[in-house]
Amino acid sequence: MKYDVTVIGSGPGGYVAAIRCAQLGFKTAIIERYSTLGGTCLNVGCIPSKALLDSSEHYHNATHRFTEHGIDVTGVKVNMKQMIKRKNEVVDQTCKGVDYLMKKNKITVYHGHGSFAGANTISIAKNDGSTETIETDKTIIATGSKPIAPASFNYDKKRVITSTEALNIDKVPKSMTIIGAGVIGLELGSVYARLGTKVDVIEYADKALATMDKDVSKELTRSMKKLGVKFHFKYMVKEVKGTARKTKLVAEHRDSKETLTIDADYCLIAIGRYAYTDKLGLETVGIKTDDRGRIEVDEHLQTNVPGVYAIGDVIKGAMLAHKAEEEGVFVAETLAGQKPHIHYHLIPGVVYTWPEVAAVGYTEQELKDKGTPIKIGKFPFKALGRARASMDTEGMVKVISHKETDEVLGVHMVGPRVADIIAEAVTAMEFRASAEDIARMSHAHPTYTEAVKEAALAATDNRALHV
Repeated sequence: MKYDVTVIGSGPGGYVAAIRCAQLGFKTAIIERYSTLGGTCLNVGCIPSKALLDSSEHYHNATHRFTEHGIDVTGVKVNMKQMIKRKNEVVDQTCKGVDYLMKKNKITVYHGHGSFAGANTISIAKNDGSTETIETDKTIIATGSKPIAPASFNYDKKRVITSTEALNIDKVPKSMTIIGAGVIGLELGSVYARLGTKVDVIEYADKALATMDKDVSKELTRSMKKLGVKFHFKYMVKEVKGTARKTKLVAEHRDSKETLTIDADYCLIAIGRYAYTDKLGLETVGIKTDDRGRIEVDEHLQTNVPGVYAIGDVIKGAMLAHKAEEEGVFVAETLAGQKPHIHYHLIPGVVYTWPEVAAVGYTEQELKDKGTPIKIGKFPFKALGRARASMDTEGMVKVISHKETDEVLGVHMVGPRVADIIAEAVTAMEFRASAEDIARMSHAHPTYTEAVKEAALAATDNRALHV
């Protein structure tokens, strides 16, 4: 078979790239090594983790907040097997949705491990041991990433685990150690802390969410401590060992050299992910990678081999599903002769704890390091009527604007539904809005989004109305 475009990998970047290529009239194929489409995000990442986050939040509300709302409940307990079953059903429905989209757009789906036999030839090793070869004019590599698990951590998939296994524990652990206070570690840590697990988080940096704004880190750390999560900052993990029933972690303080030993039921490794290009045949066609194994691309996301492109986690940049989707559309439209654009600086980052975290643009420290003159406006959710009504008063919105031009340079949020609210900030910044522009927009009352208006007012000559 001969295709105009072949996509290797069916995660959000890959399947969206395939859909856009098909929409633009290209004869398109997609190759997925696993039996279901959707990649890490739909199968063992974004979607299942959000299902568990929501379930654990319902339980937490039932045991901690319902009484205050005037709802008396007794005998509330966790049915972990049902929780996992519901999560699996959500995953199944979502993956079947991608199957439907492939059929709707007349995209040919191949299941097997795709690799380059030549610049325009893809070999597909199928699960039954057979091999099929297809020809393609253009190829988009979208094979995603895998969790980093150093050898010294003795990753065994049973007690020493990554996010993949953490999504399928069918009994609430009494204790869990988490290595890494990044997005994945904090999301899954909050799931189990809400369910009653004693959670210890080990982090080499001096704060949680090290790459995000300092106020965001501070707010979320405070909130998670209320759940009972214990943080150990500035510690380097030296060794992890797992037995049939327990794990032992040994860490050393990076300054004092003090040793920390923690025993727990599970140890979750959440220190990041690496570009997954194993046995892809990059060397066969001479595709270049950097020192971290990521595929090198130009401004059009094309590799050094003409006609071969790469998107998502296999190239530089934030490992985010929506970033991969934007890149998939970008490549498809580039192939069609269009002039698409991605503003990488305005791709938002979100942490789906509760309260949620969301951010776009520069942090305060980044702007200070650049010597940019700034104004900062903050507004706490506890001063918001809608937040008090729902008992979601933790967190704040922070708007950073240029001191001279008032252009919004960064927006950082911790609070209820900020994963959705951040889109307002992205929209404003895409149009290079000023803080005063946002402040003068009418925001419905009572809503959580009023916090954005108030923070913008605060950044505009300290004009916040409700603090």
